[in-house]
Amino acid sequence: MSENIPYGPDRKPWRETLSSLAISGNSLKVSPPSQDPLQLYSFPKLEEGITPTFYQVPSKGLTENERKQAQEETAQHTKQQTANFLGYQVSLGEDYTDVVPNYLNTSVNNVGDPFVSGTYTLNTKWMERNVLDHYASLWNAKWPHDARDPDTYWGYVLTMGSSEGNIYGLWNARDYLEGKFMLTDESLEVPVCYYTQAKTSKDKTNAYTPVAFYSQETHYSVVKAISMLHIKTYYEVAMELYPDSCPLDGEWPVEVPSAEGDTGPGHVDEEKLCKLVEFFAEKGYPVLIIFNYGTTFKGAYDNVQKVGEMLMPILKKHGMDERNLEITNPDTGKTITCPRKGYWIHVDGALGASYMPFVQMAYDQGRTNIKPAPVFDFRLPFVCSIITSGHKFPGMPWPTGIFMTKTDLQLLPPSRPDVIGSPDTTFAGSRSGLSALLWWTYISTHSYEKQLEEVLNCLKLAEYTEKELEKVEKEISRDIWIARTPLALSLRFRKPNNDIVHKYTLASEEFYHGNELRQYTHMYIMKGADKKKIDNLMQELRKPDAFPEDKPTVQATPLDVGTAFTTVTMLKRWVSAAKQNLHNGMVVGKEDAGIIKGIKPLLGWPRQGRGFK
Repeated sequence: MSENIPYGPDRKPWRETLSSLAISGNSLKVSPPSQDPLQLYSFPKLEEGITPTFYQVPSKGLTENERKQAQEETAQHTKQQTANFLGYQVSLGEDYTDVVPNYLNTSVNNVGDPFVSGTYTLNTKWMERNVLDHYASLWNAKWPHDARDPDTYWGYVLTMGSSEGNIYGLWNARDYLEGKFMLTDESLEVPVCYYTQAKTSKDKTNAYTPVAFYSQETHYSVVKAISMLHIKTYYEVAMELYPDSCPLDGEWPVEVPSAEGDTGPGHVDEEKLCKLVEFFAEKGYPVLIIFNYGTTFKGAYDNVQKVGEMLMPILKKHGMDERNLEITNPDTGKTITCPRKGYWIHVDGALGASYMPFVQMAYDQGRTNIKPAPVFDFRLPFVCSIITSGHKFPGMPWPTGIFMTKTDLQLLPPSRPDVIGSPDTTFAGSRSGLSALLWWTYISTHSYEKQLEEVLNCLKLAEYTEKELEKVEKEISRDIWIARTPLALSLRFRKPNNDIVHKYTLASEEFYHGNELRQYTHMYIMKGADKKKIDNLMQELRKPDAFPEDKPTVQATPLDVGTAFTTVTMLKRWVSAAKQNLHNGMVVGKEDAGIIKGIKPLLGWPRQGRGFK
């Protein structure tokens, strides 16, 4: 049985190393290994002096001696490889040992695929693989990664934050839905890789034009990635081809509306999303759907399970649950058929994906009455990719994250560079080996129990903060617009004066509450927050000058910042704006209302709920 596979430094059966939090009766809350990772990861590599068992981290964590043993071995490996380093154009010798002893005076680079060590020996890929296994199990993926098993996971530790994960995930989705394939010509002395495109039949002209759907609360990095990758949004296609056919009985919304609109809790409106998706699926467009699991401003969670189960019958009805793609060999005329989905569902779990599994464990064991957010992970067969941020939760000292998909959905590299001895399967190429090292350090020092306590402490403190804000509101006899989405670590309220905003580093944004333009601020109750900090802020908010006087109510309808202006008049204004160093756009004022009236935007840039203008 896979539960009896040896795991951890002492090679006990995996089931014996499992935290009780992950066990409910006879069922498991996490997935066991499908085979021994040490056997899979024992392919030829240049990790001399590394003992693989030292780095396997059971859900109960490692002892202090076990962690010390692993850290000392990794430090010795790094020192040794630095002493003999000659082969790459990298400057060494800067002394950063006061910041992170043993690591910042070298260049730890996990260049290339995390499951192929490569020839750049100053890496921590053995740590990275175990971090990925940790989250694969937590997200109920099949693990460890096996290139021969399409059902196992594949992923990597990001050098940037979740924005990199979103870019990579959408790039992967675009090529997958566009019917692109990479073929390798093995007949040559040096194999050459080629990209090719599946055949398009005359009656299915939209078959390889993916259309993206994301809600108005989606992080701006998604919109940036869509623009960068030239992925069409449903709104862009609608305004070009179907301007008067919106299935929502009105004007096409630039982004999928959130439930209850701008003032709602922040999750996507499921019914409206399904109507929009069906409109395009019926016309043969493959669909790319981005769900949010912890939005930036409101901390909201899309109900991935519910919406996915609503969407699957629609996709099946229109042949998007599975399609047969064909490639023809021009020399032989032989046709190769490959089954692929006509959809891609990406979960942006930058905030919530790393800690919500522990809320579920606590709730299942009666440790809390806080009901967790709906399922979002690989238990749902329609989920194609997930990302999370390490600097948000659990808390890395610099931006990092994790991207994860399934092996059969993995984007193949456009090249296999000999120079690094590893496939170039990641987005960044060179990647921070320190991120993997620090993330490994975190999971080796934080058992499931410890991570659970950290999450519950944050949620309890968020509840405490909400009640304290209500007390302030009552005492100062002024509506400060307190709002907190269920389960969110974020609280939003009326923006206080600039001194308070600066002192507490509060994030601020203005958006419309109906036709009233309001200035909000939000605070996040993350690790590092405590009651003392909260109480100090509350005392500041009680002061007479804490909140500025209300500005006159603005009765207006906000303009779409991303409106595409095509008139000669607006072109002249763009030239004028360019002279003022606004080279990529223009500022539109009230005097322009007549000019833009009737012109429909081609692409909606984010405005509300995401701090992007």
